[in-house]
Order: sequence, then structure tokens, then C-alpha cells
Amino acid sequence: MKTPSLFSTMTVLGLGFAGWLLGMPVSTLAAGENGSTPRKSSAGLRMLEELQTVITDLAEEAKPSVVSIFPVQATGRLRDAGERTPNATGSGSGVIVDANGHIITNNHVVGDAAEVEVRLSDKTKLFAQVIGKDPDTDLAVLKVTTDHPLPAARFGDSSGVKVGQWVLAVGNPFGLDRTVTLGVVSGIGRENINLSRYENFIQTDASINPGNSGGPLFDLRGDIIGINTAIINFAQGIGFAIPSNMAKQVMHQLINKGKVVRAWLGVGLQPLTLDLASKFGVDENEGVLVNEVFERDPAALAGIRPGDVITKVDGALVDTPNKLSRLVAALDPGSLALVEVVRDGKRINLNVALSERRDAAVVASLPQSRSDFKLGIDVQDLTAGLAEKFRLNESRGVLISKVESGSLAQAEGLREGDLIKEVNRVDTGTVGEFTIAVTKVKRGDTILLRVLREGRAFYVVLKPADR
Repeated sequence: MKTPSLFSTMTVLGLGFAGWLLGMPVSTLAAGENGSTPRKSSAGLRMLEELQTVITDLAEEAKPSVVSIFPVQATGRLRDAGERTPNATGSGSGVIVDANGHIITNNHVVGDAAEVEVRLSDKTKLFAQVIGKDPDTDLAVLKVTTDHPLPAARFGDSSGVKVGQWVLAVGNPFGLDRTVTLGVVSGIGRENINLSRYENFIQTDASINPGNSGGPLFDLRGDIIGINTAIINFAQGIGFAIPSNMAKQVMHQLINKGKVVRAWLGVGLQPLTLDLASKFGVDENEGVLVNEVFERDPAALAGIRPGDVITKVDGALVDTPNKLSRLVAALDPGSLALVEVVRDGKRINLNVALSERRDAAVVASLPQSRSDFKLGIDVQDLTAGLAEKFRLNESRGVLISKVESGSLAQAEGLREGDLIKEVNRVDTGTVGEFTIAVTKVKRGDTILLRVLREGRAFYVVLKPADR
């Protein structure tokens, strides 16, 4: 697509338009000569028309690369006869990314279909092979075969996307082919939207509706900076796109390997609260807390421990578990990562030889906390029978046998069957050891617990109401 000239024109026009507005006297904008009815400025009108032409030209250049996607259903007699029927109820968008017929879209658009029908901008219908899917980023790659090159869009560099810049979303909302909407980037680096495992979304107010999923988000150069993926149904003007740099990385792996291979660190993580940060000697927004280290995995072999706060990976700052997961996943299995941790107030750099991520990889999480302080737990020594009852693969520990209603322990998410493994970083294998550790806590101080639940560990900070 032709783009540098469009961008240059847009820049000149935008600056000229702004200068025209800002430089024009208020009286000129408000009224004509001698206070008469406002008259149109021919210069201003021409500038607006030129600006409009730039946007419409960009839209015309962008549309041919956008396709409609219909998952194919083949059941019963139709399957036996080799016939294929597009699923009219499940449809979305995609964008052609090379002349060989590769198309990128959303994983949720393709679903479980092994084949999909693709409709080009000239209404040509083709059946596409599903090259690969990646549910962790909600991306999929298709391939169509034709006897002529296809119009392909270019990927841009999403690392340079800025809040406020103009964007165009192109897709097929509600079956309306190649609908173009104009908006701005409303936010970047959005996560915790709970749409996929790895989230780093571009937020836009360009209208994205059902059927837009999988379509491209263009900048004013005509480059793809995102793949539209979702909207918030109850809120107008909030849509999300997967950054193009993430999409490119996933696409290349799906084309070359048929799957996405990611690195694995081997830790359980949780965000730092103000109380936890105070306990571990860091700022609240500095790093993420390691609450579990899996045996014989890279982190354990490199010397990372529960209670460490990871602050950097290869020099990149870490402030959320999601960001740490993304940073590690983007690295190659077998590569060395330099991980900075804070331990007992000291910064330590560790070289970690990353392994390949297992499909069943999970990250420990912590329930939401509230601020009413009351301890309210009964504890007892762990027995073989109790370990079996609560599915604990442990032989020692202090079991919570009761949580008082309305207590801080309940508010922090503790419950019957949780196993306390540490009090203030000290191992507690028996009720006696637990009691000694708790009695050492001074009046008004907080208690840091490391708790095990169904094989997953997390930290909780409690403050006794009285002693």
C-alpha cells in the first residue's frame, strides 16, 4: 500500500489545520464582516477537504487486504460427501499479510474449525487452511491458495504507538463488509482484561463491533499496528487490539513451526500490595513477589527463592505478574535471562537458563484483600488423614481448622484447609513452631504468612487486633 506520502501529507495538513485555527482571530471565527452571519472560509474548507481525502484514500488502500472469515462446518452426510458449509453464526475478520496468502485473525474467530471460508474484497470465496492457533494470545494464522498475488498489508512497529494518535479499524461488523471507523489510541499496555494469558492491549475508541474481531488496526501510514480482538459490551468507545509486534512474533512461529514455543521460568507470582511491599523491603510498584518456586525448574536451579521480589528481566522493569510472564514468554527456550531480585533488602542478579513452557503452566494468585484487621484462625498440626482430606502433598505444616466469620483472615481469603508453611519468613512445621513465631511479633506489627492451598502457594499479611 502507498503510505509514506500519505503520512507526510497528513502531517502537513494536520499542522496547517491546527495553525489555521489557532492563528485565526476569534472575531473571524465568530462572525463575518460588520457582525454579519458567519461566512465559510474557502481556505479552511479546502484544507478540511484535503484532510478528508487523505483519510478516504488511506481507507481505500487498506480495505482490499481485509477479508471476511466464516468457520466451516462439515457434519453427517455433508462430511461424507466432502461438502463444506460456512457457519453463518460465527464470523469475523482477518487481514492478508503477504502475497503468498497468509492471513492473520483471532483464535476465537476460527474456534475448533480445521478449515474456514475466506471472502476477499472482490467477493471471491476461498477455503483456507488453518496453519496454527495460539489461544494464549487469541491469534490464528490461515492460508489460502490462489493463482495470483493477493493484496497484502504491512506490519508496523507497535512499540512506537502513542496515546492520542489517529487509527483506522477495518472489519466486518454484523456482516457489513470492510467497514472503516476512525478513532484515536486511548491507552497502551492494557492488561488484566481477562481475554487471554498474555495481554498488552492497545485501547482505542475507533468503533469495534461483533464481526470486527481479527481485523486490522491501521495507523495513518497504512501500517498494521494491532489486530482487533475485543470490546467491552457495557461500555461504548472501548475496544482492544493485540499489538502488531506480538502478532508478528506469534505469526512467524505458527507459520514456521505450527505452534508457539515460549520460555518458562518456573515460579508462582503475585502482585505486591502495600503491606507485602513493606514486609519485603521494596516499593509497592517495584517488582512482583515470588510465592512459589517449582523444583528442578529454571528459577530453582538459578537460586531464586520464595519471597524474592523480581524487579527486572534482561534490564526491563517488571511491575506486574502479567508483564513478567510476557517478558519471559518472548524469550527463546534455552536462552539465558538476567533476572534481578530483591532479597532481604539486597539486589541480586541471577542468570537463569530458561526452559520450554509446559502447557499446564499456571501462576499462583491471591484473593482480593480488605482492610479490617482481625486474625481469627484456629490451627492444628497436619496429620496424614488431614493431608488426604485437603489434598495436600505435604507431611508437615500448620493446618487452618477454622476461620472466624468477619475476621481479617477471612477477609484476606484464608479458609479451612489452608496450610501455613511460614510465619515472617520462618518455617513452621508444627503448631508449637507457629505459636513461637507469632508470639515474637510485637504489638501493632503485621504477620507475614506463606500459605499452601491445593498445591499452590501465596503470601498473606495479617495484623492481629490485640495480643
